Amino acid sequence: MQVLLPEGWPRPKGYSNGVAATGRQVFIAGMIGWDAQGVFHSDDFAAQVRQALRNIVEVLREAGGRPEHLVRMTWYVVDKREYLAAGREVGQAFREIIGFYNAAMTAVEVRALIEDRARVEIEATAVIPDRADSGGGGPAGQ
Repeated sequence: MQVLLPEGWPRPKGYSNGVAATGRQVFIAGMIGWDAQGVFHSDDFAAQVRQALRNIVEVLREAGGRPEHLVRMTWYVVDKREYLAAGREVGQAFREIIGFYNAAMTAVEVRALIEDRARVEIEATAVIPDRADSGGGGPAGQ
């Protein structure tokens, strides 16, 4: 994976502007903050993010992938103020579950999600390298 950072651009905080990768593509549907049985354990935004990220990792694992293979994430939030206020807890959950910030990301505020209790929905794309010795990681040249 190569993180794309045009010359002279500041490194974004918490995401990458672009990612180039080759390998097996994995497309993960929007994951929300319920468990594998469809049960919400919290209405707290950060708790739902934590569960949605766990769900993404589980689906990715089913494809033989790991969190470092994530190249793109789109976050749909029902309240951008709630998202911003939970920034510290969301960042902690992301570091614990995903481990790094190299995916290209977009966050969008939406009026509602299909599941009424859902506060966030995250869809993801991963590219699992063709070679077993290739991993995810930092910018090219690191």
